[in-house]
Amino acid sequence: MEEIINALARALSFGTPLLIACLGAILNERAGVVNLGVEGMMALGALAGFAVAYGSGAGDGNLWLAVLAAMLAGAMAALLHGFVTITLQANQFVSGLALTMVGLGTAGLLGKRFEGLPLFNQPPEWPFTLGAFVLAGLLAFVLYATRTGLSLRSVGENPAAADLLGINVLRVRYAAVAAGGSLAGLAGAYLSLVYRPSWTDGMTAGLGWIAVALVIFVGWSPVRAVFGAVFFGLLYYLQFRLQGQVAVPSEVFASLPYLLVILVLALSGLRGQQGNAPEALGKPYRRGER
Repeated sequence: MEEIINALARALSFGTPLLIACLGAILNERAGVVNLGVEGMMALGALAGFAVAYGSGAGDGNLWLAVLAAMLAGAMAALLHGFVTITLQANQFVSGLALTMVGLGTAGLLGKRFEGLPLFNQPPEWPFTLGAFVLAGLLAFVLYATRTGLSLRSVGENPAAADLLGINVLRVRYAAVAAGGSLAGLAGAYLSLVYRPSWTDGMTAGLGWIAVALVIFVGWSPVRAVFGAVFFGLLYYLQFRLQGQVAVPSEVFASLPYLLVILVLALSGLRGQQGNAPEALGKPYRRGER
């Protein structure tokens, strides 16, 4: 029983950043905007959060201001993606990939001065985990039980019809992109402030890509995202737990979460899971066009 409780606790720990980032991606995509830059936004959020938390060099900066800084960094990066894809109507997939590369590169370059520095105080893990669960419930409520959610989903399904009803499509998409980016930044802050209270280049370790894939796996549902994130968190726990106990190279265990992502996406495609995607997902809106 103790082993099961410990496994669940570690699954929640590993799954928290995945859930937060996944919720941000769901918010984006429900409004019709694909953002593959989650990994880059998480890296920028992790750096911004650690830089502010470290403070003046004593490792005792304001932790909650650090969280705000991380969310702001993610939102600003997302707004750049929004400008390129919503206003300039560039390809959303290409822009997202570019954002990931720029975000990782910028965080790696600016973060060199913080490598090896410890963070002596850190926020408790449970507020992040509890907050992630609350966010999932709140997002589900907003999406399915409020006019704001109806407007957002309308923009993602049929922006032309939403426009005819008086909904400002561009404003809704920008708001969704910024909010989604702030959640990606928050997920990054969890990594550098709680999970591993330090800054290390590459500390996102592909979690952003798993979060993007998780959106499809859970069918764009915030509630199902909770179970999906915990499931992948359990995989991460088993990856470390089984190393040294089984005569299998450690690289095999390290690749398990990513192999499973490929598997579940393939299965999702076979059973038509992608049919749950918003109708206008990835398509720029040009007023006057059907």
